[in-house]
Amino acid sequence: MDLKKLAELLRNAGVVGAGGAGFPSYAKLNMAADTVILNCAECEPLLKLHRQLLARHAEEILMMLEEIAATLEADRVIIAIKPAYREAIEALNARLGHFPRARISLLPEIYPAGDEVVTIYETTGRVVAPGALPITVGCIVYNVETVYNAYRAWRENAPVTHKYVTVAGAVNSPATFRAPLGITYRELIRLAGGESEENTVIIAGGPMTGQVARPDDVVTKTSNAVLVLPKNSPVVQKRLAPISIQIKRSMAACCQCRMCTDLCSRHLLGQPIEPHKIMRAAASGAISDPRALLGAFSCSSCGICEMYACGQDLTPRRIIAEIKDELLKNGVTAPKGLPSAGVDSTREARMVPLTRLTGRLGLSQYDVDAPISDRHVRTKEVKLMLAQSIGAPAVAAVAVGDEVRAGDAVGTFAQDKLGTGVHAPFDGKVTKVTDHYVVIRTNA
Repeated sequence: MDLKKLAELLRNAGVVGAGGAGFPSYAKLNMAADTVILNCAECEPLLKLHRQLLARHAEEILMMLEEIAATLEADRVIIAIKPAYREAIEALNARLGHFPRARISLLPEIYPAGDEVVTIYETTGRVVAPGALPITVGCIVYNVETVYNAYRAWRENAPVTHKYVTVAGAVNSPATFRAPLGITYRELIRLAGGESEENTVIIAGGPMTGQVARPDDVVTKTSNAVLVLPKNSPVVQKRLAPISIQIKRSMAACCQCRMCTDLCSRHLLGQPIEPHKIMRAAASGAISDPRALLGAFSCSSCGICEMYACGQDLTPRRIIAEIKDELLKNGVTAPKGLPSAGVDSTREARMVPLTRLTGRLGLSQYDVDAPISDRHVRTKEVKLMLAQSIGAPAVAAVAVGDEVRAGDAVGTFAQDKLGTGVHAPFDGKVTKVTDHYVVIRTNA
C-alpha cells in the first residue's frame, strides 16, 4: 500500500490515538521514519486494556504494524512492553517469527514509561529535542488499540465505532468493555456491577492524568478508563481543590526543595522544564526568569510532581497547565530549536516504580484483574461528540429524523484541516444534532 492510500484509509475510518489527546493517526505517517514503535507501556495504575488487547489480537496487530512499516520503508518495528504483561509477551513470541522487522523491547516498571518521549529513549536511546516531534528522531509511536483499529479499517473496512474501556476502582466487578462510542459512564459502571462504596467520584482516564467526570459524560475515541474512587481519595482531592487555593497554598508552603524537578521525567531527559522554578514564579508573582515559565511548554502533564514528588501536597502540574494556557492566550508559543541539556546521569535512580506509585495513591486495594468482558454492550441511545481528537471538530453530516446504519459517517471532516470523521455504532434514528454532538437512538 502506498502512503497516500494508507493515510486516506486511516482518515476515512476515523482512526485516532486511542488515548491521550487523540492525534489523528494518518497525520503521523511519514517516509522519514525508520522505526515504528508500538506503545504498550500502559503505565497508569488500574489501566488494563492495551495489554489485554495485545494478548488477544497479537496476530492482527503485528500484521498492521508490518503494513505500516512496509509502506514507510521503515527498518524496524519495536513493541515497547513491560515484563509484567506476560500473556501479551507470550502471544507476541508465538508469532514474531513471521514478522522479521519486529522485536520486543522490555520497558522498566516505572511511570511514565508510556510518555512517547520516554518510550523512544528507552527503546532506541534517541532523545527527542524540546518541543520536537518523534519523527525528528526517525520514530512514529502508536498505542495498541490505535493499531488494532487501523487493522480493522484495513482488513474489514470498519470505521472506529467502539472503544475498549477499563472500568475499575470501587466497583463490584472491574472489567474491560468494548463499548459503543457515545455510551454514558453511568451505563458502564452499571455493567461493572455498580459502585461498591458510597460517596464516590468518577475519574475519566487514569489516576495520574484523568479528570473528574459526571455519570452522564460519554465515551469517546480517547476514553481508556472510567475509575470510580472514594471522594476522600488523594487522586480525587487533588482535582477538586480550586486552582486559586492551590496557588495561595504554594505561596505559603512551597519550600523550594526541588523534588518536583528532581523526579520530573521530562527534565531527566534534558527538557528545559524545572517545576520548582515555575512554582517559585507562581508564588512570588515575579517573572525574573522568563525561561522558567517557558519551560511549561515541555510539561507532559504526567503528574509525578503533584501526585508523588511533592511533600507539601501542592499541585505543580495544575499550576503549570494554568501558566501554559495563559501564555498561549497572550500569543506566546513554545520556543523552537532548543537543544537538549542531555540525559541526567542520575535518571535511573530517580525513576518512579509503578508499585510504589500505586501505593502512594492509595490504590493498591483496587489493583485487581479487570478482564475483557465478552458481553455485547448494548444501549438505547448514544451521544456522539463531534470533537474526539486533536484538530478541527467534525461537522454534523446528518439531520434530525435521518435513519443511519452502523458505520455511517454522522460527522465529516474538512479535507484541508487536521481531523477525522465520526461514525454511528449501530442502526438507528438521529434525534438531536448540535454543533457539538449528534444523538442517535437505536431502532432495536
